[in-house]
Amino acid sequence: MTPEQCRAARALLTWTQDDLATRAEVSRSTVRGFENGQHELHRASAAAIRRALEDGGVLFINADADHGPGVRMAEHG
Repeated sequence: MTPEQCRAARALLTWTQDDLATRAEVSRSTVRGFENGQHELHRASAAAIRRALEDGGVLFINADADHGPGVRMAEHG
């Protein structure tokens, strides 16, 4: 997960940094610092943030030869 993917995922969910921090059980400064490119996440924090965003309905898209990484909403069946 890149900082850009994190910001985009929050935007899709209309979550604030506080919303994400609460759902991921990390500090707001952890979310803010990562999204601003100030620091990398510890493995546990990265997993918690990604899990919270995925639980919210976001799918992470890996980069390939033609496109960079991204996010989209999961289909609801």
